[in-house]
Amino acid sequence: MSDSRSPDAVNARATCLPPWTVGDLPEPAPLSWRRWTNFVGPGIVMMGMQIGGGEWLFGPEISARYGGGLMWIATVAIILQVFYNIECGRYALYCGEPIMTGFLRKRPGPQFWIGVILILNLAALIPALSTSAAAILAALWLDRVPTVADKGLVSGIAFVCLALVALPVLVGGKIYNTLQVVMTTKVVVVLSFCLAMGVAFVEPVHWANIFSGFLKFGNVPVSDGQGGERVQNAFLGYWQEGHWPLVALGNIAVLGAFAGYAGGGGLGNSTYSNFVRDKGWGMGQNVGAIASAVGGRHITLSHVGEVFPTTPENMRRWRGWWRYILTDQLWIWAPGCFMGMALPALISIEFAPHSELYRGTEKLNWAQAIISADGIRHAPQFSPTLQHWLWVLTLAVGLLVLLPSQMSIVEDFCRRWTDIIWSGSRRARESLRDHQVSRIYYTILIGYVTWSFVCAWLFNRYGTPKLMVIAVANLNNLAIGLTSFNLLWVNRTLLPAPLRPRWYQQLGVAACGIFYLGLALLVFVVEVWPLVIR
Repeated sequence: MSDSRSPDAVNARATCLPPWTVGDLPEPAPLSWRRWTNFVGPGIVMMGMQIGGGEWLFGPEISARYGGGLMWIATVAIILQVFYNIECGRYALYCGEPIMTGFLRKRPGPQFWIGVILILNLAALIPALSTSAAAILAALWLDRVPTVADKGLVSGIAFVCLALVALPVLVGGKIYNTLQVVMTTKVVVVLSFCLAMGVAFVEPVHWANIFSGFLKFGNVPVSDGQGGERVQNAFLGYWQEGHWPLVALGNIAVLGAFAGYAGGGGLGNSTYSNFVRDKGWGMGQNVGAIASAVGGRHITLSHVGEVFPTTPENMRRWRGWWRYILTDQLWIWAPGCFMGMALPALISIEFAPHSELYRGTEKLNWAQAIISADGIRHAPQFSPTLQHWLWVLTLAVGLLVLLPSQMSIVEDFCRRWTDIIWSGSRRARESLRDHQVSRIYYTILIGYVTWSFVCAWLFNRYGTPKLMVIAVANLNNLAIGLTSFNLLWVNRTLLPAPLRPRWYQQLGVAACGIFYLGLALLVFVVEVWPLVIR
């Protein structure tokens, strides 16, 4: 029997791509508060990317409609995504490859999985957040909420936004370095603003409502008998009445979108493995990173990953790197996601009742991101001068939420497909050297931005920004649900036994898949299937 620590045994687990190279795992620097910059990385970048759709767009609408009663959906979503993210990080630590490359290693081979990933990545082809950001810019220009009559202005600004968000990824040496700076700035400014507004102006009862809502498991929307909805706990209803309450599914697509954007969702979570590599954690330190056009001349990226034999010394180092992943996810990403959901919701629940937008009027379709700002502008407790300046400041923070998130969607798409082509294409492996990966990245970037212009024009002509965001979120639910099981398959078979996930970690990832596939199926049955059979 071969030794599982030997290079031959390690490479025997590779299937449909060239075998990994073999080396020793680098030594991790000890984690301490004095070296806090060592573990400020992938988690805060992911957090910055994901404080966008759910937190700023659907969190306020859900809290305005239901108070904090449905925040438990975010709790479930974030906890399950922690399991997913950790497993993506596990794979990258082991071999320095993104998890998507791990999918390509499995049978029936790269061509099949590239097709599957392309279908699951359809949501990334809809530039939803830039159009919502355009509505904010239009509101700043007009000094009012844009309406359908302002469609031309919003569309024109959306095209400018799409062009501008691609510029930051041109610089920084590693493209990852630029993302880390932008997203760290975004997280600090946005959460500080929301916290300051919450402490200064939000009633204590609303703080209790929102934060207790994270633990109100089983709350569901039901009809109030007067054409509206209220929140009822399903378990308590069954205990008292002997039957389950009839859930009101009129807003199921919005609820599905809320769950889809809470934390992250979709294939965006898989990018955690790309960031672990580019940050230089684990074997990513030996593999390299994607270089930027400016300042990245000397940065290289191997076409295939590098793994390590499970010697006692490497296992000791592995445990050190594993603490990086756990610290990043449990102490940075997850708490940040909860704060990113709760703090904007505090502002919404306090001020949204002063706005007509959350009631589902025509304006809402063009101003999903402006609900809280419009409520502040009409808040009776403020003077006209303070109303105006808080309206402007809240809109500006909304831009800081949405534009970097749209930038991250562009970057995420380009990064994912660069890595897939770089490792999965034989032609790329044979014709491009380690320092030429940016050729693929920027070619994809040009094509993606061009397509985004076309897609934005189609949606702005025939749809609405809100429809774009709902479509993206519910497609993301399908993507993360399906890839959860692929992730388990890869880590249970390609990693050596000492590094594989434990039973409870596997259970968490499986639960993530079931949760999101269940949401996707529910939205399809309620919203899509009736249209199909008409």
